[in-house]
Amino acid sequence: MVLEPIRLFFSRIPADPQFGPFVNRVKARTARGTFSLPINLLTINQFFGENFTPEAARRFVESIGDQSITDPVTFEDQALRFLGRELYENFFHGYTKKQWGVEPSALPASILQRLPVRFSYDDNYYNQTYQGIPLDGYTAIVERILDHPDVSVHVGETFKPASAQEYDHVYWSGPMDSYFDFRKGRLQYRSLRFERMDGHGDEQGNAVINYCEEHVPYTRVAEHKHFAPWESHADTVLFREYSSLAGDDDIPYYPLRLTDDKAMLREYVELAEAQREVTFIGRLGTYRYLDMHVVIAESLALAADVITHGIDETRAFSVRPLPSESVGDRISTSP
Repeated sequence: MVLEPIRLFFSRIPADPQFGPFVNRVKARTARGTFSLPINLLTINQFFGENFTPEAARRFVESIGDQSITDPVTFEDQALRFLGRELYENFFHGYTKKQWGVEPSALPASILQRLPVRFSYDDNYYNQTYQGIPLDGYTAIVERILDHPDVSVHVGETFKPASAQEYDHVYWSGPMDSYFDFRKGRLQYRSLRFERMDGHGDEQGNAVINYCEEHVPYTRVAEHKHFAPWESHADTVLFREYSSLAGDDDIPYYPLRLTDDKAMLREYVELAEAQREVTFIGRLGTYRYLDMHVVIAESLALAADVITHGIDETRAFSVRPLPSESVGDRISTSP
């Protein structure tokens, strides 16, 4: 009976879902002007007032990197070594400090690796084969998944781990530490606050603009009409995004994963792997920063595995949070 809702995850989604053509082309507002992200050939040429070819740009960026840093350990080391001080301070220092609430020198070098530098004019933020947004929105997709008599939805209730025995299996997408009532301590998460702004016409001309200067309190602004360029609206809605450390009553959005967090995480992973009735999934359940399409792919792979092998073979995690010290530290500079 439990497998039936999992099968529905596949069967209830339209066979030919309609997606609109959207490519995320992020802009960065800095003290020197507004530029494209990720840093690409146009960014480099505009920022430095040059007209480099791809190979000339590559040589130039290598020349301005701090060659004295031979083994980058921190985010700051990595940026200075491979981008140089001007690009680092204008695009990453202030933004990263606002987003994570710590100095970039306290973050691991691996964080920067997720945002590439391109020596072409490709300003597509994601390097994915298929990109788009559902014409009817994501709500319609979720409604189709849940619209079945064997699926029940409970809102305004807190699931208690003691209730797990009432089910054949539990898939937990909440914070991993909360499942265990924080018995090993609280893992650190970042939370977000959104400030709505309403306007007329077109306010910023792009879906997402990052605000890289530290003195600007918000990290980015999203103007939602640009996520659906096939639609036409006279009015507009924007949201400013503010990042902060998640308190006990805040919504956790993504893990901080500093050294102390990872030490505590190992203890929670041991607790999780001792369970037999629960599988931890998603960004919070596995304490990893993940893009949405990665979470969906991992969940579909897990569902397929359960259908093939049965619940008794279900593992503790959709993907283990600590396969190694390097994998799993994939924290984005722009969640």
